[in-house]
Amino acid sequence: MTKETITKINREPDFCRIYGSVFLTSDPKYKRMARYVVYLETEEAFANLMVFKEENKLFADKPGLWYPAPAHDFADYVLFVTTNRAFADFSVYYTKSRSFAGCRQ
Repeated sequence: MTKETITKINREPDFCRIYGSVFLTSDPKYKRMARYVVYLETEEAFANLMVFKEENKLFADKPGLWYPAPAHDFADYVLFVTTNRAFADFSVYYTKSRSFAGCRQ
């Protein structure tokens, strides 16, 4: 009998892997280009993803570390910002501490 190999399934959502340069927009003309629809959370407790804004793109090398891209052409990810939480794929809270950045699920 052959031994079956069991592969480990990654159970974290795709948005937990976002890092690098990110372009956030609420302009409807970029909505079709956006990978996800996000809601900017005002409370840390309700956010799905804690994000730390990096000053240098080279340091945005782990999930939750984002460098704000100046335009959609220079971004690794384009995200559409909504004002209605019900329409969002996930919610984001900007933290002031780099060590808190990452997924909360």
